[in-house]
Amino acid sequence: MTYPELLAPAGTLEHLETAFAYGADAVYAGQPRYSLRVRNNSFKDVAALAEGIDRAHALGKQFYLVSNIAPHNSKVRTYLDDLAPVIELKPDALIMSDPGLIMLVRETWPDQPIHLSVQANAVNWATVEFWRRQGISRVILSRELALDEIREIRERVPEMELEVFVHGALCMAYSGRCLLSGYMNHRDANQGACTNACRWNYKTVQHGHDDTGDLIATSSQPRVQQVEPREMLLEEPNRPGSFIPAYEDEHGTYIMNSKDLRAVQHVAELINIGVHSLKIEGRTKSTYYVARTTQVYRRAIDDALHGRPFDKQLMDELEALSHRGYTEGFLRRHLPEEYQTYEQGTSYLGTQQVVGTVADCDDRWLTIEVKNKFAPGDTLELITPAGNLRFCANTMENRQGETMAYAPGSGHVVRIPRPDNLPPSLEHSYLTRILTPAGAAEASA
Repeated sequence: MTYPELLAPAGTLEHLETAFAYGADAVYAGQPRYSLRVRNNSFKDVAALAEGIDRAHALGKQFYLVSNIAPHNSKVRTYLDDLAPVIELKPDALIMSDPGLIMLVRETWPDQPIHLSVQANAVNWATVEFWRRQGISRVILSRELALDEIREIRERVPEMELEVFVHGALCMAYSGRCLLSGYMNHRDANQGACTNACRWNYKTVQHGHDDTGDLIATSSQPRVQQVEPREMLLEEPNRPGSFIPAYEDEHGTYIMNSKDLRAVQHVAELINIGVHSLKIEGRTKSTYYVARTTQVYRRAIDDALHGRPFDKQLMDELEALSHRGYTEGFLRRHLPEEYQTYEQGTSYLGTQQVVGTVADCDDRWLTIEVKNKFAPGDTLELITPAGNLRFCANTMENRQGETMAYAPGSGHVVRIPRPDNLPPSLEHSYLTRILTPAGAAEASA
């Protein structure tokens, strides 16, 4: 059985520290100007990258640099000069997709390990073998592969390391090769500027026709919504009898919106296949997301390696996160509605909400930097790298010792009684509130 790497996203140095605290073996972060998250990247210069790489190596961990943009000539001209100081920092691998840039890197720095990005859409063993012959050390397989296809690739190209996404957002296009954002508002997803136009809600407006018969808006106001949600079936003229369901409510309609990937239940099988790295998507997500997903997948990997049966509670723990509904993606065959969420584009709140982080602890009190409203009597869970603790705080006070009826929200600091059986370290810890159906409605309001 292969001992797999757990690979977590690092949009910032805090994300990196959090990922390693909760059990990640490696992180990946974007190269400025040349990754697909250029708008949300705190590693904006060589100094920031140096700090991240040095911190990872000090912990005995790996740091992979994402350099997977689809470059036009202007970026090819500057690429090697911009990459040279980064190579000196000794990232453990570059994650790349463009054959031209890969060629240039291989010629200039032949000893630099390169991982093939999911953007290169490797979906068969022959493609993987091709890239092996070009000197690529790892291929990040396309998200559109089934388990048996991954197994065949492993068997036919045993020399190549394989990486598979197991959690996070899915794109409505083929492994992220999308033109929708560029078409709709001139921000090219393949240049790192995706605006997630597939996630937006679209409202119908009053309209008419111009002299040529084209539709024009007669009012900038959205059509008055019906009291009851509206359902419809979409039919394409060349495929009569083939229908696509769509739904519209007070939020709009969502016909391109993918559910999120959750493959924790397949971790053991992926390990048995011989996958080298299990990857969590989410460089723009919160540190709490990184902590919770890394913690869950760390446990799933450790259970599989020790021969323990899969704990279905891990799936429930991922429900605590905000998400767009979950799917297994393409790992197994499902009906189309298992992939898409037509009803809602924004996230489901989840079963828990982050309400704060631990700023200090003494013999009596936990001092909480508040992120969201909570109150005495709420069921709380403390998420820490050493384990989680569920408890109820029956009182609360401010820093002056005055009793408070509730913690109002972000920017406030409160103290709650220290619970029993507290984990030994509270660094990188998060306090969450367990949401009842009523609490969930209140939190989303």
